[in-house]
Amino acid sequence: MAYISGDRYQLSFFPQSIDEMVPEDDPVRAYDAIIDKIFEEVKPSINYNEKKAGAHEYNPRNMLKVLVYSYSYGFRSSRKIERALYHNLSYIWISGGIKPDHWTISDFRRQNIRLIKEVLKSCARLCIKLNLIEGNVLFVDGSKFRADASISNTWNAERCESEMKRVSKKIEILMDECEKADSEETGEAYVKLKDALRNAQ
Repeated sequence: MAYISGDRYQLSFFPQSIDEMVPEDDPVRAYDAIIDKIFEEVKPSINYNEKKAGAHEYNPRNMLKVLVYSYSYGFRSSRKIERALYHNLSYIWISGGIKPDHWTISDFRRQNIRLIKEVLKSCARLCIKLNLIEGNVLFVDGSKFRADASISNTWNAERCESEMKRVSKKIEILMDECEKADSEETGEAYVKLKDALRNAQ
């Protein structure tokens, strides 16, 4: 039987940028656009780590994009997010290629927890406002907004308010889960080979 095998060493005729490798209809692009719109409208205030005075901070907009995208797909652990930033193309794309370690990710969440909650709520409001719920675009709590054929006609102010209360409760639970995940995990994220393993190859 003839098998189809990949070839990681095969050169492509046209060199690709990261942007070209992510399809135009990939959901990650919706998250990117939504966070950009929120930043333009709200201009959120970011808390920085004063202990890192003199060091360059990662762009807070990129960090928020990474966290919102992660939490939406069920990633709670900062170590898992760190690994994804090395190995997952969608993460590499939405982060712009930055690779903060898990300590930096965890610190950013703790220092900006109120902001993150508000951004997640703003994401939900924006999706309802733009009728993006029909396209299953936003995942706030690991479960997508459920849509039906007549949803755009049934989302009145009362229903929106009810949904936002549900989302707010889910976000509180989400933040607790993130803190628990980070407190339970120890050690490195193992995004790179140890010298002994690398030399043994």
